[in-house]
Amino acid sequence: MAKQKSIYVCQNCGADSAKWIGKCPSCNEWNSYVEEVVVKNTSSHKIQLGGFQLNKPKPQLIQEISTTEKERIDTCSNELNRILGGGLVQGSLVLIGGEPGIGKSTLVLQVALNMRGQRILYVSGEESVQQLKLRSERLNIQNNECYIVGETSLEQIFAHVENIKPNILIVDSIQTVSSEMVESSAGSVSQVRECTSTLLKFAKETNTPVFLIGHINKEGSIAGPKVLEHIVDTVLQFEGDQHYMYRILRSIKNRFGSTAELGIYEMRQSGLREVSNPSELLLSQNHESLSGVAIAATIEGIRPFLIEVQALVSSAVYGTPQRSSTGFDLRRLNMLLAVLEKRVGFKLAQKDVFLNIAGGIKVNDPAIDLAVISAILSSNIDTSIEKHICMAGEVGLSGEIRPINRIEQRIGEAQKLGFKKIIIPQFNTKGLDFSKFNIEIVQAKKVEQAVKTMFK
Repeated sequence: MAKQKSIYVCQNCGADSAKWIGKCPSCNEWNSYVEEVVVKNTSSHKIQLGGFQLNKPKPQLIQEISTTEKERIDTCSNELNRILGGGLVQGSLVLIGGEPGIGKSTLVLQVALNMRGQRILYVSGEESVQQLKLRSERLNIQNNECYIVGETSLEQIFAHVENIKPNILIVDSIQTVSSEMVESSAGSVSQVRECTSTLLKFAKETNTPVFLIGHINKEGSIAGPKVLEHIVDTVLQFEGDQHYMYRILRSIKNRFGSTAELGIYEMRQSGLREVSNPSELLLSQNHESLSGVAIAATIEGIRPFLIEVQALVSSAVYGTPQRSSTGFDLRRLNMLLAVLEKRVGFKLAQKDVFLNIAGGIKVNDPAIDLAVISAILSSNIDTSIEKHICMAGEVGLSGEIRPINRIEQRIGEAQKLGFKKIIIPQFNTKGLDFSKFNIEIVQAKKVEQAVKTMFK
């Protein structure tokens, strides 16, 4: 006879309590406790999921374990292959998160339809099979080995897996899947944790890669318990503004590759197009004689590209000046404004400052500090920067331009796009071979030197 009782579980961190609590003592979230029903089965009978059998592993000596790396699966997407570390690892569990309507299902379906030669099972818990069929027709991609089923029961999913025996399993989304072994609604902490753990066990024992699509909460993190991100092997964040055409696939966690990788896609009517050279798309065609525009050489992962930094400085209409930033850390912007005020002598305390990274992307590279300061000064004095100048450098609190990493790749990208001059930190020139670059390299030790170069 099963014993039934109720507990309260935090939907943010998974902590449980015997009674309802307003503020979670573990993660300090308010109103996150939800009542869930727990069933303790006194019998030792184990439910089989659709005839799904797992082999129990045996202990091995560490010297006897084979270290030969298995061949990765080509996803037929250069951007996704690079983010995953060279391809899809067999037996891996990949979680893709993003805001509603950003294009997660389109991305995964497009990858599934392009992977010919692989038997794929696409389990949809949100959309009907007719909706997915219409989306595939819009993508205009044919694949005879892609099976689609609308199902939310974990037991039924494994029954379909037993019948089809796919090489790759896709679940859209994990918050809609529920198991009969857990007496709570779909999307709860218990259900998400149990279903993900079972899918992980299936992936590891059968060497079948599994894609999971996850929702995100209002703070921007993956919805569900934090343990969800610990269970999976790879966490990919699909970012972008719905009002812009560009989408960014960013690696947050990857056990089989670097977490600094980034892929850029362009949303079109016919699906997502990979952007192989983002520099040409992120730069406007002509910003000559326009003040407040500076070009920065940045790096995301192993990819260098140039971005356009736009700034607008105007007199404050109200008493308190406004500080607004899009695609750049607002706290770092305030720090750079303080450096301009204290070290360079520009009075910006009573002026509104608006900063924007063109293209709708977010940049965390500190090497664009010099471009941010240059764009602000250009707008403040209403003087444009020459269009063939780009820059890279981190600005310190004392006004010095600090060295940055991988300077040769930044210079090479600027030269490839036709820029004639690049401003870099003076400390980065040690050991740098100037002869292999056909671009003028200007060294700057302090912000004042860089400003004189741009506004002479």
